[in-house]
Amino acid sequence: MAKLSMVTTVGKPMSDFSAQNAVCYSGYRLGQDPRQGIFPSYEQVKQDLKILAQHWSLLRLYDCSHHAQLVLNVIRNENLPLKVMLGADLGAEVSNPNCPWGAHYSDKVLTANRLRNQQQIRQMIDYANAFPEWVFAVSIGNEASVDWNDHMVPVESLIEYAQQVRKAIEHPVTFCENYVPWTDKLIPLVPHLDFISIHTYPAWEYKDISEAIAFTEQNYRQVADVFPDKPIVITEAGWATKSNGQGIDKQQGNCVNQAQYCHDLVTWSRKNEVLSFVFEAFDEPWKGSDDPFEPEKHWGLFYEDRTPKPVVETLLGAPRAIASGGS
Repeated sequence: MAKLSMVTTVGKPMSDFSAQNAVCYSGYRLGQDPRQGIFPSYEQVKQDLKILAQHWSLLRLYDCSHHAQLVLNVIRNENLPLKVMLGADLGAEVSNPNCPWGAHYSDKVLTANRLRNQQQIRQMIDYANAFPEWVFAVSIGNEASVDWNDHMVPVESLIEYAQQVRKAIEHPVTFCENYVPWTDKLIPLVPHLDFISIHTYPAWEYKDISEAIAFTEQNYRQVADVFPDKPIVITEAGWATKSNGQGIDKQQGNCVNQAQYCHDLVTWSRKNEVLSFVFEAFDEPWKGSDDPFEPEKHWGLFYEDRTPKPVVETLLGAPRAIASGGS
């Protein structure tokens, strides 16, 4: 199994990060929505990051919007001990008939998406170069190649983006995707990346909590066996605390299972020296359907009001009363 010591970030071995606590972060609160351009304020992001900096040192971001710029500015201005994996938010460059909820787009929309994708890539390059000490890696996209997605990007385009970014920055470059496409579709992309980033969600695949961590390890090994000489990071793994039965069994979505899975994930990751990002820091009400039990809304280690869920105490041995990050 290839180690992160093979990869460096601005002159520092990535292996230095393998034992650190890592979490995915989007700071959108009730009434905020990136699709509508309604972003958290500086003070709200500051509160979030002061909460997270108590126990986490690595954050994964998902786009290069105003939100990402705020995060980087807060970390720098407030001198917080955090580093960031930046991400590009790619729109569909081709239609995808395999998407269950529909992903057919006009040529006009696809052309506009390609232009916006280039803007995202250029913005990510600019942020990485403007905040070199606070960015430790970048991702050229998120779940843009898996069969069911609604923002499909051809592998050829992903290769072009990876090449473009690697020429422009010193940071390691990756692509974040479900574990399945790495073993076939994404094989041509791998030589253009510094490390592979996989997502593993036992709950989405109807696994009981009793078999969850074994399933995650199986997902990891499935990719590692194909690429024994390429470092692999888990950039998403977590457990929803509520479910309406759409995609996740109702009885599986609860705080007890979340605490168990995240504990097992962190224990396994440290034992095997695998950098793993828990998904995610805070519940996000804007996601998914209007159903309040929509699982997409309930992956946070903290509720939307920033109150910790039981997983915080289980995972970190920290009291659940650390809701306020102060001002």
